Amino acid sequence: MLTINFNDFPLAAGDHVLDLGCGEGRHAINVYLQANVNAIAVDLNFNDLLTARSRFIPFAQPDLEKAFYLQQADATCLPFADASIDKIICSEVLEHIPDYQGVLAEIKRILKPNGLLAVTVPRAWPEKICWWLSAEYHQVEGGHIRIFNAQALRTEIEKSGFTFYRRHWAHALHSPFWWLKCWWWKTQDTNPLIKAYHRLLVWDLMQKPWLTQTLEKILNPMMGKSVVMYFKKDNPTLALPLAGEGTAYGTVNSSPLFKGEAGRGLKK
Repeated sequence: MLTINFNDFPLAAGDHVLDLGCGEGRHAINVYLQANVNAIAVDLNFNDLLTARSRFIPFAQPDLEKAFYLQQADATCLPFADASIDKIICSEVLEHIPDYQGVLAEIKRILKPNGLLAVTVPRAWPEKICWWLSAEYHQVEGGHIRIFNAQALRTEIEKSGFTFYRRHWAHALHSPFWWLKCWWWKTQDTNPLIKAYHRLLVWDLMQKPWLTQTLEKILNPMMGKSVVMYFKKDNPTLALPLAGEGTAYGTVNSSPLFKGEAGRGLKK
């Protein structure tokens, strides 16, 4: 299940594409399959990285000019050189992290000028219903610790040196599913209605029937569970000083991808 639309987030051959907070690898694996790129999956949870690796293995294409890397790292202190990443996906991550502004600062540091950023967070009003229905939903370890106002988050990212260029919503059919799970939180694993709804979502994911695909497209602007925003990092070279005024910026492409020995993480 993808939240990012690659029509709005185009990949180019040779790109270094970071899936920050990759979880079990859904976006990172799809990035790898989309183009001849270097897909880098980063998460703090080592078990999730092992799952991502096992899910990637059937799709590995070693003879092509592409690569897939896994790296355990803290999103507020990433092991990548300044301006070394072409594109970054940060999907359903910021709502989990106390210092989300530290994550945004790291994203800005490692992303190349003119690089693309895709950020997704839970939409506010469906998320508020989940919090109202179940305290456990957001009190579990690693759960959501805040509800974002999407416009305020967009403004914050823009002020940090990015230009916003696209927004859409995703996963409308998942909003009622999570409301049901929150309503029957303690019995969600055995509840027949939740099980039936889950089968519907799996059918939609695997078969992509016209009925559910069309219904979700219609409902996404109204009740999509996730809001998806796309940004382009501003290019500071457009504001370089005049001759004789000193050099404000160094060469952005000369640094190695990983800082120091940090690249010794999980790999293909």
